[in-house]
Amino acid sequence: MTAATLSGRVGRRAARGAATVLRNWLLFAILVVGWEFAARAGGSKFFPPPTEIAVTAAKLWFTGPASHLFLTDAVFDNVFPSLGRTLGGWAVAAIVGIVLGVLLGRSATAMDYVGPLFAFFRSIPPPTLIPVFAVLFGLSSGMQIGSIVFGVIWPVLLNAVDGVRSVDQVKVETARSFRTPKAYWLGMVVLPAAAPKIFAGLRVSLSISLLLMVVSELVGAYNGIGRSLLNAQQDFEFPTMWSWLVLLGILGYVFNTIFLAAERRVLAWQPARLGRD
Repeated sequence: MTAATLSGRVGRRAARGAATVLRNWLLFAILVVGWEFAARAGGSKFFPPPTEIAVTAAKLWFTGPASHLFLTDAVFDNVFPSLGRTLGGWAVAAIVGIVLGVLLGRSATAMDYVGPLFAFFRSIPPPTLIPVFAVLFGLSSGMQIGSIVFGVIWPVLLNAVDGVRSVDQVKVETARSFRTPKAYWLGMVVLPAAAPKIFAGLRVSLSISLLLMVVSELVGAYNGIGRSLLNAQQDFEFPTMWSWLVLLGILGYVFNTIFLAAERRVLAWQPARLGRD
C-alpha cells in the first residue's frame, strides 16, 4: 500500500467520522431545543426544561471539593456503585457466556440436551427473580449482580454457540487434514471466526445490564442510581429525577460508543470492514 493510498483512506475515514458526528449532534441539539420550548410552553412541573435539569445535575454531582475533582458524595455513594454493579455483572456474564458457548458450540449434540433448558430459563423475566436473589445474597450488591448476570448471559451464550457453529467447514476439514492442535485451532480459527457474533451478543447484553441495574436497585438497594431515582420520584423532586434519567441515557451512550470503538479495533482485520475503508 502506497503512502498516497494510505493517506487517502485516513482522510476519507476522518471525513466520514466528522460528518457522522456533526449530523448526530445536530439532530440532538434540535431535539433539546424543541424540548426546551415545549417544556416552557407547557409549564408542567412534571416535565422541567433541559436548562433546569442541567443546573440541578451540576449541583447534584459537580459541587464537591477540589480534592475530589469537584465530585459530590452523590457520585461516590450512588453513581460509582451502580457502575461497578453494571460492569461487574456484565463481565461475569461475558466470561461465563463465552466459555460455555464455545464448549457447547464445539459439541455436536450438547445443545440438543440443554437447548430446552436454556429456552425455559431465558423466558423468565429477570426482574421476577429479584426476590430469589435477595434470599440467596441478601440486600447487597450480590443480589444486583446476580440479577444482572442472569439477565444478560443469554445473548452472549447463544451468540457464542451460533458463532462457533458457523465456522467455515473448509477450515474445519483443513485443520483436520493438518492435525492442527486443538488449542491452536480454537484460538486462531474458531474464536476469530465467531468473534463478530460474540461481539454482537456482548453489545446487546451491555445495554441490558444497565437496565437491570436500575430495576434491581429500585427493588432492593440502599444506594445507587436506581434507588436515587426512586427517592427523587417519591419526594416529588422532578428536576432531580430527570437528572438521574438523563444520566442513564448518557451512560448508555458512553458504553455503546466505547464498545463500538473497541469492536472496530478488535475486528479491524475482517475483509468486510477493510472494504469499507
